[in-house]
Amino acid sequence: MRLAITKRQKELLSIIYKFIKETGYPPNFEEMKDALNVVSNQSVVDLLGHLERKKFIKRDEGTARSIAILLLGYEALERPPLVPFLGITSAGAPLEAIEVSGDWEAISSEVTQLKDEVFLLRISGDSMINAGIDDGDTVLVKRQNEFVSGDIVLADVEGESMVKRFISDDQPPYIYLRPENPKYDVIPFTDKMKLKGKVVSVLNKAYWKPAA
Repeated sequence: MRLAITKRQKELLSIIYKFIKETGYPPNFEEMKDALNVVSNQSVVDLLGHLERKKFIKRDEGTARSIAILLLGYEALERPPLVPFLGITSAGAPLEAIEVSGDWEAISSEVTQLKDEVFLLRISGDSMINAGIDDGDTVLVKRQNEFVSGDIVLADVEGESMVKRFISDDQPPYIYLRPENPKYDVIPFTDKMKLKGKVVSVLNKAYWKPAA
């Protein structure tokens, strides 16, 4: 049974949403107090506790500015989910991922249910064009630790970031990253590589589509 949100709880949730969208990070206690026009931290603590128990937000008590809005929170606000835009990654020659602090974008809830940690990256290069990922496209990446052969992944190759297809085969080179453009060579997997996430959706020509 879904728990109802009160007017005051929704007000604080709206404050958190607006702050994240405009600054790239959630408000601290002083900022929430000022926005709510209250004088005590306890008022904010109580409201945050209710929002967390109702699964509208999640918090990491040991980390400053650690509030994240959950799917139920976006539904309560009737606002599109916010996803962090982390920068640019390569679909060509290796390219270092460029972190862009404080840049978030609203996306349709139909793209992802946001049950996992997700973020956006812009693609630079043409090595994935046969998978429908073109230079300049934006991809939605889900952080995860387990992958299957055929997944399109965000990989860290000795400190450089790239999007490729992960392949596990019974023939040499057995485990490797495969471009989806014949002019690029496969990249044999080494212990210095790390898979950081799975590409789940692609924004191409103004439309989101599942990664194939």
